[in-house]
Amino acid sequence: MHTLNLGILAHVDAGKTSLTERLLHTAGVIDEIGRVDEGSTHTDSLPLERRRGITIKSAVASFTVDGVAVNLIDTPGHPDFIAEVERALRVLDGAVLVVSAVEGVQAQTRILMRILRRLRVPTLVFVNKVDRAGARYAPLLRALTERLAPTCLALDSVEDIGTPAARSVPLGAEDTAFTERLTELLAERDEALLADWLALPPGEAALPYPRLLRELAARSRRGLVHPVLFGSAATGTGVAALVSRLTGLLPTTASESGGPAAGTVFKIEQGPAGDRTAWVRMFSGTVRTRQRLGYGEDREGKVTGIGVFAQGECRPSGSLRAGQIGTLRGLGPVRIGDRVGERGERAAGDREFTPPPPEFAPPSLETVVVPVAGADRGALHTALLRLAEQDPLIGLRREALSGELAVSLYGEVQKEVLQATLAEEYGVGAEFRESTTLHIERPRATGTAAEFLHAEGNPFLATVGLRLEPAASGSGVDFRLGVELGSMPAAFFKAVEESVHAALEQGLHGWRVTDCAITLTHCGYAPRQSHAHAVFDKSMSSTAGDFRHLTPLVLMSALEQAGTTVLEPLHRFTLEIPAGALGSVLPVLTRLRAVPRTSVARGEDLVLEGEVPAASVHALELRLPALTSGEGVLSAVFGHYAPVRGPVPTRPRAEPDALRRKDYLLETVRRTAGARDQDRPVRP
Repeated sequence: MHTLNLGILAHVDAGKTSLTERLLHTAGVIDEIGRVDEGSTHTDSLPLERRRGITIKSAVASFTVDGVAVNLIDTPGHPDFIAEVERALRVLDGAVLVVSAVEGVQAQTRILMRILRRLRVPTLVFVNKVDRAGARYAPLLRALTERLAPTCLALDSVEDIGTPAARSVPLGAEDTAFTERLTELLAERDEALLADWLALPPGEAALPYPRLLRELAARSRRGLVHPVLFGSAATGTGVAALVSRLTGLLPTTASESGGPAAGTVFKIEQGPAGDRTAWVRMFSGTVRTRQRLGYGEDREGKVTGIGVFAQGECRPSGSLRAGQIGTLRGLGPVRIGDRVGERGERAAGDREFTPPPPEFAPPSLETVVVPVAGADRGALHTALLRLAEQDPLIGLRREALSGELAVSLYGEVQKEVLQATLAEEYGVGAEFRESTTLHIERPRATGTAAEFLHAEGNPFLATVGLRLEPAASGSGVDFRLGVELGSMPAAFFKAVEESVHAALEQGLHGWRVTDCAITLTHCGYAPRQSHAHAVFDKSMSSTAGDFRHLTPLVLMSALEQAGTTVLEPLHRFTLEIPAGALGSVLPVLTRLRAVPRTSVARGEDLVLEGEVPAASVHALELRLPALTSGEGVLSAVFGHYAPVRGPVPTRPRAEPDALRRKDYLLETVRRTAGARDQDRPVRP
């Protein structure tokens, strides 16, 4: 049997979960359609999801269409839970992007489509809510081609749009405008088809319609064309047509058992006892119960249980094959993003079958979490560690001086959900302080520094020289070798590289340093020394610890020479307000340092687009209802980083500054270097 792993994505409130319910009902998996406002949906199973009426965790449901097993992955629509969407994109064969016929293309819609196109995930667009007042057809199609992708092509028309009687009508060969648009779109990338079209004899205006449909299906399965279908999850119109077209317009995977086992973990569920269930997409081979399976860098575990999704539920199974999505138990401390598979062959399988990871912006907010009166700080720390393991983009750090715990987040809704999760799932009461903005640092210039083996002032048996240079925006941290690879053991090179990345987590002002290239310019070590009785002498021989302790000192010296610029995150916002409220909204935008770039009239409303500092988004959300009589709608997503204007903000360091000062280190080297170096004499 073939499998289609299908993602349902949308901006919040576009009707994504309602469409999922209607799809399951149309396929015969559920007898009754659940409602988001009643908390009775099939995929929103968490109590918190049912109460709030939003999707927080990705969920999988399964049904069969034309002999193809469809694993339907319902993802969150709120920008605060973009990490869940990121995981789902790693395992998809195709996607349905849901757009509201009323609200149209929104900020999150554009972000999702941009990611889908970059990853070449074949995507259908489903325009929902055609039965709602204010639904549009032609203007929405123009917005889709202008703001999402020029390759969007409508396969339906809609009768009585904007009324409860709205009905989706498929376009066909008899519609000349449709066939011309279809031919033009296909001929743009197909010279043979273009030549045949131009060679048509007089009186024959179109190519054979079956050929056009075959070409459309082939292009759609490759992600080169994005068919657009119209309908309503509430009334069901257009949904059956969507179901029937899934397997023809999106690629499917054969569930073959041959080849090495290779898969990717995209979700973790943790039980009360700490046991983990890994949700895995298999790209190659077969995993069986009681099989020993590698995962992560160098771990291995024994599979004690397997679940496979079929007909709306996860059912116990003895195996999990290529193309399928299922659950694995017994792998121990497995993490999201881990590759699983057979040792020795796993890496090759992953490179062949795993798509490149998407690049979502990191969280831009941070908040301090403290236990409520009488609560256990240790229990809070343990619970937050478990949540961070389930969500790698939730950064958890402890401030060394105060001992306070801080977590990084995408937004205020995520903070509320995290607080409720701690209370309901872990029994830990916690309070969250006001969120602060996470800044970054970028080097201003080039800096170099070096410490040499046996030189005065260097207490470690190591030579490390580093050159730090600015790099392109968004490039991250690039570690390079400026020395020969065989000039010292590989473990020492690894220690230097890992220490560079760890040290750059806090720059001169306490923020993460990024967009730079670090080159190892000098290296040296003391070869392994032994006494006559063949006992290894630590005081005469270099170890990886020497490089781990020396590298941050050299790097900080280079960074101080280069200097850094502190940047703050800016969000792109879309603000829809009554035209009469513009006079009261603009002064507030100015005070919050928001900069409107464009304004477009839409009936009696005005749509503003621009940039706003991440630190001001929540304040704008709080002020908006009063400014617009409750009619204003704001959406904001991360845009880019920009230099801070005015006073430069600093962040408390996770370690005291003294630990980075060389003079302090020289006085306390035996303590900071660890027990291993206690017998080593400190050089003056």
